[in-house]
Amino acid sequence: MNKNEKFVITINRELGSGGRTVGEKLAEKLGVPFYDKALIKALTEKYHLTVEEIEKLKGRSHNWWADFKRIVGIGQIFANSSQYYMVKMGEEPDLLTTDEMYKAEKEILKGIAAEESCVIAGRTAFYILKDQPNRLSVLIQASMDHRIERVMSKQNLSREEAEKAIKKVDKMRENYVNKYTGTSRYDTRNYDLVISMDGKTEDEVAEMIYQFIG
Repeated sequence: MNKNEKFVITINRELGSGGRTVGEKLAEKLGVPFYDKALIKALTEKYHLTVEEIEKLKGRSHNWWADFKRIVGIGQIFANSSQYYMVKMGEEPDLLTTDEMYKAEKEILKGIAAEESCVIAGRTAFYILKDQPNRLSVLIQASMDHRIERVMSKQNLSREEAEKAIKKVDKMRENYVNKYTGTSRYDTRNYDLVISMDGKTEDEVAEMIYQFIG
């Protein structure tokens, strides 16, 4: 991947690994926007974007995503966002995604990658953008102990609650990825780089990826 040309970095990560934070820090190092599944889904819902609406926008402008961002002020919204996506007990956001929503989100991801350099975490971007030129796909994992400790700290859960939440989300995300891509999020052949967070800080891993890019 050449960081001096338009690029996209996709980061898939396990809950509790710290991969989302790594993505944010990497985007900051590279000076590009960071997008995650929560923001993409919120965008789709807030502006009621359907595949038909996106096609209309494309018809009006070749640079539809850049124009759309400017009109609704999304660049500023994303730049100021410090949202951490919290998975609460009983919450299954991916399972609530309809086929139409997925199609719209897919078009948004393609639009983002076509118009600007960026880092995208989650949302099956590793698969949707697999044919995108100048792309790097990263999987960030961690041991169960590492993940449990981080989820306990972030969400103020007991060890038992944290482990239960992790296993539930793992299953939910794997089912979601399999449904819409026909592959597994754990298949390392889908990635250019696979990193374990054990014994490493988010800053160290962001720097590791940055150095890997060269």
